[in-house]
Amino acid sequence: MIDSCVLIDVIKEDAAWADWSATALAEAADTGRVVINQLVYAEVSLCLADPGQLDAALDDLVDREDLPWKAAELAAAAHAEYRRRGGAKTSPMPDFYIGAHAAVCGYRLLTRNRKDFTSYFPGLDIIAP
Repeated sequence: MIDSCVLIDVIKEDAAWADWSATALAEAADTGRVVINQLVYAEVSLCLADPGQLDAALDDLVDREDLPWKAAELAAAAHAEYRRRGGAKTSPMPDFYIGAHAAVCGYRLLTRNRKDFTSYFPGLDIIAP
């Protein structure tokens, strides 16, 4: 599973992260399926002037998978824990859905935001700098 930030780094040619993200993405593609869900798609589409360009950019790179119902349940549990810890956001954040999707499907997660996932999904296999 690919986190939005990795794709955004590559698309926007981020000076600090594009090289790492492009290399990690290529390595992930060489070793297995590269998966995104609707949340990743939505977040990445926001960085393009023409969101229609995203389909062409992603078609040969990723498999699109619907968010499993169990992942929605796990994302809600992560959000509840976030609120118990004093978090102020009232709706689950996209990272909760992305991490939960990876967790319930047994996917490794490619991200550069390890800290956003480790405390809510402790068993998740994370690839990060």
